[in-house]
Amino acid sequence: MSRAMTMQTSASVARTGWIAILTFGGGLLVLAVLLFASMTQGVADITVRTVIDALLHPQNTPDHLMVRGIRLPRAVMGLLAGAALAVAGALLQTVTRNPLASASTLGLNAGAHFIIIFALVFMPAVRTEMPLLLAVLGAFGAAAMSYLMAGGKRATPVRMAIAGMIVSLVLAAFTSALQLLFEQQTNQLLSWGAGSLLQNDWSGVNYAWPWVVFGILFATLFSRAFDLLELGDDSARSLGQKVGTARFAGLAASVLLAGVTVSVVGPIGFVGLIAPHLMRLIGMRRHALLIPASALWGAVILTGADTVARLFRSSLGELPVGAVTAVIGAPWLIWLALRSMKGKQGNEAGSSMSIGLIRNNIRYPLLVAGMSILLLALVTSGLMVGTLKLSIAEVWATIVGGGEDFTRNVVMELRLPRVLVAACAGMALAVAGVMMQGAVRNPLADPSVVGVTSGAGAGALALLTLWPHSPGTLLPVAALIGGLLAAACVYAFAWRKGFNPIVLILVGIGVSAVGTAVIQFFVIKSAIMAAPALAWLAGSTYAKGWTELWRLAVPCAILVPLAWRLGRRIDLLAFGDHVSLGLGLRLQRTRLIAAAVGVALAALAAATVGAIGFIGLLAPHAVRLFVGQNQRRSVVLAAIMGAALLVAADLIGKTVIAPKEIPSGIVVALIGTPYLLFLMYRSVARR
Repeated sequence: MSRAMTMQTSASVARTGWIAILTFGGGLLVLAVLLFASMTQGVADITVRTVIDALLHPQNTPDHLMVRGIRLPRAVMGLLAGAALAVAGALLQTVTRNPLASASTLGLNAGAHFIIIFALVFMPAVRTEMPLLLAVLGAFGAAAMSYLMAGGKRATPVRMAIAGMIVSLVLAAFTSALQLLFEQQTNQLLSWGAGSLLQNDWSGVNYAWPWVVFGILFATLFSRAFDLLELGDDSARSLGQKVGTARFAGLAASVLLAGVTVSVVGPIGFVGLIAPHLMRLIGMRRHALLIPASALWGAVILTGADTVARLFRSSLGELPVGAVTAVIGAPWLIWLALRSMKGKQGNEAGSSMSIGLIRNNIRYPLLVAGMSILLLALVTSGLMVGTLKLSIAEVWATIVGGGEDFTRNVVMELRLPRVLVAACAGMALAVAGVMMQGAVRNPLADPSVVGVTSGAGAGALALLTLWPHSPGTLLPVAALIGGLLAAACVYAFAWRKGFNPIVLILVGIGVSAVGTAVIQFFVIKSAIMAAPALAWLAGSTYAKGWTELWRLAVPCAILVPLAWRLGRRIDLLAFGDHVSLGLGLRLQRTRLIAAAVGVALAALAAATVGAIGFIGLLAPHAVRLFVGQNQRRSVVLAAIMGAALLVAADLIGKTVIAPKEIPSGIVVALIGTPYLLFLMYRSVARR
């Protein structure tokens, strides 16, 4: 028996040895090939022979100078950035015990991106002198928000992935606001913001490599501590491990590596998700091997993605490498998420809709009346406020057919349709959120999360970039098509799983990543159209007229009552699949219809006012605190609250820094962030 165990151990050691040889030897070979391939790609036609001569026998020729001064630094920067992001992902997955964790899924990249843009606008000297410190602070803050919002140590992989995406959406909205309001200062960083390895000299490499090497070596020193963490906190403590110290070391190293990468090449996602999992799949479990192996294959993945980006040059220019990694990584995220939740189907989703109930003695009719009065007051204020300030008497006289011609034109042709469009769009987004959250039984579901908003944005920007002189009426059509295509992809993937709530959310996150990558590409390539593109992406009710109102109001008049009618059936979904089936509910059909109504409303709103997020998340949450799990009441109250939110955002946006306007979508994000933090607090407190 002892001899058999010895032979088995020897075989295991031999197998591990062969895996290590193939992993490192094969990885180095592939990396060398990709490095040479990447240096042959570009506008100038340079052969492998020229690259070798430039490296071994440099001469003062244009080709050799280009290879050594531009393409080689770019290739080396890709190697460093890929290694840093991969190791950061491996450490985050270990520290959080979450297979979906990485610098992109936990919001580290978005946090670092936002703080650097913020510093560029308000503290340019600090941004120039201390970019790494700024990036590290931003990354750490975003990671902390994602971790706490997901529930801390009790967070499930799916919940943490969704929380990370919501944090990324919030920070992206703030970043878009800065880019739009300070276009001249931030225009130079549009390409960097999509993730770009372009280097004009060796300064970026010289700045980054000491920090990357230090971060990887520092993480390697804690290899044994990280191995023990994977056994669980109690087991690690029983073996003498200081769990808190090990976790802090892993988080510090990952934030440092992500921060230095973003400060040089921008937010590049998914490398930290793919590389560590590849290594774990082939048997690399011990961190002494996992960390260097992840670094090597992270460099391979990012160098390969950069080579692909440079291969697909067109009249629009070169693809951002961040877009390529997103297209590669989104399917990987979906596969990993589904793999990690085997045996947990429906459990999390079934209980996650409970977010608490505020004690109140206000009856439902009074709530409806109060919200309606608030909405009416906001609409009236929207008609009064602007460049020309009007009194209530003047507005009322105009509405009933009197007043001066100029005043009538301002109110009836400019302000009233704009305010009503904002109200209809807010109502559509809020009801869409109610339907999606009810259909997938997850309070974090939202048109932005399931890919509708990013799909609509990709469709609109594709039209603006590829056909800049197209008729204005085609823009909402392109947005509507993009949103519906994104939703169709999500539901097509989720169909085989019976529209399982968790599957739907995770596939939506992956599709959103692809849509965001397409958006980044078109924003960069829109050149002089960048400002209109950013304004549309931020979501705006500016210059909306009666045509846009009827285009949105008529479908809403059909879909919102349908959403209310479906309320009783969606209420049954909250009891779980088995109970719902026992009560005779057709699960897949009900989810499909509810989700389809939500998608249609969200796509219509996006096609009219642009990519406005958060209303579909905030309004249903706020309503549910008062009325609980009552779908019909939630639809009515959320519709009124969503309309009030967007009308208020429109009012604030056109008055705060008049005569300039802040897009309504950005104002909604500013209003919604404190509420998201409140939800985070309640989530942690209830756990």
